[in-house]
Amino acid sequence: MTDQFDVSLHDDELLAEIRLATELMIAASRRDGGLTPAEVDEVLAGDHGDPWDPQRG
Repeated sequence: MTDQFDVSLHDDELLAEIRLATELMIAASRRDGGLTPAEVDEVLAGDHGDPWDPQRG
C-alpha cells in the first residue's frame, strides 16, 4: 500500500514559497503580537540559516 503523503516535490518555485511561508510562521511564533511590516521585510529579504535551529531568534 502506498502512502498518499509520501510525495516528491520538484517545483523549485513552490519550494521557495513554502520556505518563505515557513520562515514567516517561525518568526511570527517567536514574537508576541505578530510581526511589523519591517520585520516581515527582514524575514523575506534573505537567508537566515536553518529555521528549525533553536539558537536562532
